[in-house]
Amino acid sequence: MTSPDTLEFGLDTFGDITRDANGPRSGAQVIRDTLAEAELADQTGVDYFGLGEHHRPDFAISATEPLIGAILARTAQIRVGTSVTVLSSDDPIRLYERFATLDAIAPGRAEITIGRGSFTESFPLFGFALDDYETLFEEKSQLLHRLLTEEKVSAQGRHIPALKGVTVYPRAETPLKVWRGVGGSPQSVVEAASMGMPLMMAIIGGDAARFAPLADLYRRALEQIGTPGLPLGVHSPGHVAETDEIAREEYFPAYAEMHALIGRSRGWPRLSKDAFLAEVVHGSLYVGSPETVAQKIARAVRVLGLSRFTLKYSAGPQDPAHLRKTIELFGTKVAPRVRELLA
Repeated sequence: MTSPDTLEFGLDTFGDITRDANGPRSGAQVIRDTLAEAELADQTGVDYFGLGEHHRPDFAISATEPLIGAILARTAQIRVGTSVTVLSSDDPIRLYERFATLDAIAPGRAEITIGRGSFTESFPLFGFALDDYETLFEEKSQLLHRLLTEEKVSAQGRHIPALKGVTVYPRAETPLKVWRGVGGSPQSVVEAASMGMPLMMAIIGGDAARFAPLADLYRRALEQIGTPGLPLGVHSPGHVAETDEIAREEYFPAYAEMHALIGRSRGWPRLSKDAFLAEVVHGSLYVGSPETVAQKIARAVRVLGLSRFTLKYSAGPQDPAHLRKTIELFGTKVAPRVRELLA
């Protein structure tokens, strides 16, 4: 774990289609809202703002880099990146080019998080077979690693072109920061360590302490490879309001609606209010007053030895005003309180 002073706090969103008094907002409006939310996060002192990639009607953000560029141009300090880039259905060379370009605009402030992704709609959309789910990611992540660490790259595989001493331009002026996003796979954790990538664990169900063995595995692997001290982060959903009761009542309806929509294709049971509250109290939902959320984050930081905690602040068709309030309280109340608790 880093010191309280250097612990990073992030927010991320998939651009969930929100709903106000007039009904659902358009995807275009949600994108404009997200830009304003990122500006607010920067003003409140949040360290990182992440954008998740999806290609479905309940999320507005499919092309992350144009929005990242707009955010970087309109903010002063905050780092901005993907949460996550579904690398299996992307092109590692084009990804490097896009982020080297963003790095030129705002040196050191553009980050990438790569992962397999828990949604698979991008595979048929871009002509990839789900049967190749594992090999696509394996080959493309290895190629991206070479692009990051070698100036002249040679590679060949089933899903990548034959390259012989190729240099990709523009070159990033500062080393691009690329995180590896993982769920609960020990193999993915070891792969992240072997590539020298910071690890971002998506904890969206259950107590954070369940992931302590994965955090320990990552640190042991780094020690064996000889690159100890790389950052370890957690991404979890949540919502902050003035009191626990207000936060729960604001968050549950939209969260349950999102859960039902995704669950229909995955065979999930209906989310009851009791199950929701159990996850708030004992699990991975960081929902409550600033003090409640800060206490829960501080515990996760201690248990897992975190360098960054990122709150996924959007969930289903919430009121945009509630999202802005969460951002404000997270930056001005929660983050300072966590640092106090850890000092």
